[in-house]
Amino acid sequence: MMPLAIANVGESKMIRKVSGAPEVRKHLEDLGFVVGGDVTIISHLGGNLIVNVKQSRIAISSEMASRIMI
Repeated sequence: MMPLAIANVGESKMIRKVSGAPEVRKHLEDLGFVVGGDVTIISHLGGNLIVNVKQSRIAISSEMASRIMI
C-alpha cells in the first residue's frame, strides 16, 4: 500500500484504506473515497491533487491525499 499523494498522473488505483480522525474519514467517504472504490489521478497542482472518483473530478490537498491508501 502507498498513499494516494505519491501516485503518478494517469494511474487508476483501488482505494484500500482511509485513515484519520472519524470526521476526516466521514468527509472523505462523503466525497466518494470509499474502500474498494477506484480513483484516477488527473493532475498534481501546487501540492494538491485533482482526481476522478465516482464519475466526478475532485481537488484535494496533499495532506488529505496522504490519508487515502491505495
